[in-house]
Amino acid sequence: MNRRNFLRTIGFAGTAALLPKALLGKPRKTVSPTNRKMNIVFIMADDVSPEMFSCYGLRKTRTPNINRIATDGVMFRTAWASAICAPSRALVMTGRYGNTSGVYHNGLWLGKSRRLLEQNLSFGRLLKDAGYATAIAGKWHCGANMPYSKHGGFDEYCLWEGSREIDKLPGKSKYKAMYNGDGDHPRFWQPSIVQNHKLVKTGANDFGPDIFTNFICDFIERSKDKPFLAYYPMVAPHGTRDGVTTTPLRGRVGEMGKPATAEEADARFVALNEYIDLLVGRIIKKVTDLGLADRTLIIFCGDNGTAVTAKSRGVERGCHVPFVVCGPGVKKRGATDELMDFSDLLPTFCDYAGATLPEKYHIDGKSLKPFLTGVSETHRDWIYSCIAATQLVRTKQYMLEVVNPILSMPQGRFYFCGDNRFGKGYKLVSNSPEHAKARKEFAAILSKYPALLENHPHFKTKKGKRWLDAYREPDAVKKHLHNHKNYRFYEE
Repeated sequence: MNRRNFLRTIGFAGTAALLPKALLGKPRKTVSPTNRKMNIVFIMADDVSPEMFSCYGLRKTRTPNINRIATDGVMFRTAWASAICAPSRALVMTGRYGNTSGVYHNGLWLGKSRRLLEQNLSFGRLLKDAGYATAIAGKWHCGANMPYSKHGGFDEYCLWEGSREIDKLPGKSKYKAMYNGDGDHPRFWQPSIVQNHKLVKTGANDFGPDIFTNFICDFIERSKDKPFLAYYPMVAPHGTRDGVTTTPLRGRVGEMGKPATAEEADARFVALNEYIDLLVGRIIKKVTDLGLADRTLIIFCGDNGTAVTAKSRGVERGCHVPFVVCGPGVKKRGATDELMDFSDLLPTFCDYAGATLPEKYHIDGKSLKPFLTGVSETHRDWIYSCIAATQLVRTKQYMLEVVNPILSMPQGRFYFCGDNRFGKGYKLVSNSPEHAKARKEFAAILSKYPALLENHPHFKTKKGKRWLDAYREPDAVKKHLHNHKNYRFYEE
């Protein structure tokens, strides 16, 4: 099938769609509720840095739909997550940094943090309790409490799953991949998917991202008469470089288990990010065709930086993600130098939904709604990120990265950035008297978030010792404390 016919098949013309202009304890309002609650479509790509989207002006990737969200609304040039999947998704879901939630790394869940949503409120639960229809599609990777549990709060789901969840299904369902291009339980071709407690039957020509997008569009249509939350943590573009990957437009490329050449790997990555843009366009078109554009907020972002060159690193590029948002009432700002981090998402969703939090329940984030709607021209003075034992802090003018006592970097590296972004033009000022006042202010911020230290009880356990030994391997340390060789734009 050629590109034009395929686009007709999925109902997308190839151009961007235009969007017209409680719980426990005594509740407190996080917002003043509006007369009509806002629908929320929250799309999060998996492992991709901002430069892969042409609205950020750093590559020539064709992403017209994501670009249109940026130009019709707001594009944050500096948005921070965590630098790896689990802590980033926990931060999104709870509005709490890893210091509070206990989720520091994919392999470092402290205390009872594996039962994340029993210990912390999720935005899914909060919005469901506020009267929203809720659904999730794609990749979970957010602890043992599943999104469809009472703690998760999602009414419906369509998720990429492995044997652990498939074996729990009624009827002893078994999944066997005939076209095993990206693992025993693939996410792309003939994917391993469970939808509302049933195993989805997939064939060699079924592409996971299409199935998830169809589910989201169907949910939106069925929920059009009440406020809804559609959370779409995509499985793409993660893992596109090896095996058999890319999109229906480009076809299956490569051989199972065989690494691609550098040129082919880059081409695959570009192709899948462009396909992500087409899927975003389908969702926007569905919202518009149903006449819901005047009451639907649409957000697109990534969960952490691109694998290999950014993901898991304790530098800014590791946690720097794309973040664009548009919808009714959102001021058309385009690119902004205001700062945001993922702790802001839960309070933002509560703000738009008129949801409530317990009176003394602590969250780390701040609602974006006043800035998005133009009530305020600023958002917050600083943002924060942590990945394993590393902490990072940023203001508009300064950045502190790789603060890590365990890896002998207790002071980190301190930079004057000025108006520069994306690692260009930063000046190392760690020991400069001229910038000592600013550095002291950063120390005050960090005092609120105690560093993870070697004497933590977890590191006395067999599992903790094993993790710590791997964390201190020389090659791992070198990678974690520095930028990839292709992105060393500032002095380290």
